[in-house]
Amino acid sequence: MKRLLALAAAALLTVSASAGSPGDPGAGDPYFPGQGNGGYDAGHYDLALDYNPGSNALNGVATISARTTQELTRFNLDLVDTLKVRSVTVDGAAASFSQQGTELVVTPAAALAAGAGFTTVVSYGGRPTHVLDPDGSRDGWIRTSDGVFNANEPQGAMTWYPGNHHMTDKATYRFAVTVPSTRVAVANGDLTSRNTGGDRTTYVWDAREPMASYLTTVSIGKFILTDTKVGNFRTIVAVDPKLAKDATTLAQRHGPVLDYFSSLFGPYPFSSTGAIVDHEPNVGYALETQTRPIYPVVPSESLLAHELAHQWFGDSVTPSRWQEIWLNEGFATYAEWLWQDKIGQRTLQASADGAYARPETDEFWQTPTADPGGPAALFHDPVYDRGALTLHALRGMVGDTAFFTILRTWATDHKYGNADTAAFIELSERVAGRDLSGFFDAWLFKPGKPAL
Repeated sequence: MKRLLALAAAALLTVSASAGSPGDPGAGDPYFPGQGNGGYDAGHYDLALDYNPGSNALNGVATISARTTQELTRFNLDLVDTLKVRSVTVDGAAASFSQQGTELVVTPAAALAAGAGFTTVVSYGGRPTHVLDPDGSRDGWIRTSDGVFNANEPQGAMTWYPGNHHMTDKATYRFAVTVPSTRVAVANGDLTSRNTGGDRTTYVWDAREPMASYLTTVSIGKFILTDTKVGNFRTIVAVDPKLAKDATTLAQRHGPVLDYFSSLFGPYPFSSTGAIVDHEPNVGYALETQTRPIYPVVPSESLLAHELAHQWFGDSVTPSRWQEIWLNEGFATYAEWLWQDKIGQRTLQASADGAYARPETDEFWQTPTADPGGPAALFHDPVYDRGALTLHALRGMVGDTAFFTILRTWATDHKYGNADTAAFIELSERVAGRDLSGFFDAWLFKPGKPAL
């Protein structure tokens, strides 16, 4: 439906037929057809945001550096129309625009040449709110008693800034966020400055490694913010004062997990790490926001390990389509099992046996892991535990040396990029030196309980 609305909006605009064509209003994802856009690749977002938690008023200026992939007469950005656009410029010249649903349609004063770099500046504002996902959960700009819990998987980024919001269009980011001085604004990457003028403070964060927009966050609250070196890792942690008593060792807990995963998967891929712990009891989930996962509670050892494993699998290496989310969740779940085994909390075999013990008639075994059936099923158990079991069974099939070579090569070859299930199968077969099509067919694509 979003795609149809976008096409209807685009039809209202007339362009010269003399050169170029409009960019597609969707990236072609089977689960979210209206998500993302065609005709260009975003390279960098510079977001200047001013937020008042009391009134929920957000004013923003988004400066987007991009490059065309075709001769382009018109292009779309994903932005909910509850945020009203005031003006748009393309390369400094005023551009015409329209909004409908989740699409902002921009027509530059002149067509953009194929392969050309260009800069779009969007000024906008309003009172943002979350979106409701197909599984009934909230994501995006989720208000709290003192600010915002901002978690965007799979579609929340469009609730607070315009962009090309499909996971395949990664970009670097700079966030300059101005809030009342009684609040702290936390985002991805490194905190580079904090400047107070009067009763307001601007926090500037730089995320220098490419990031999918669903992994971005600007979370705001009365946080206790610490920035420390834990082992080899710059660790920036923001904690809601309500939870501070239980989080005194949270920063230090990152080091051992990251050291262990680095030994298995290769070097940690980002310039900093850390966490945002924001008391929001009605959210019910954590999210692997890049460099700084966000939690509604102080994370347990298993949850911390899960979200930190995502920094390799999901954040640095991101799937090409939503249906392949097992490449995120199955890998992070298996890493969580590995960490529990490492610290003596639960053996790896006990975790695998517990997941495998489900009856053959259980829906768990009837859902193909590599395509769980639609957006409402993205975060169900087959994606997580059956995905992890796939990796455990693969390890048993090819042996430890080949298995961990596969994981390290996967994390290295696709660092900061996107990859799909077919690429993982090809890599596994190449490293193992054998045909594994029957194995992966049973574990990833067919319903039923595979034999171990």
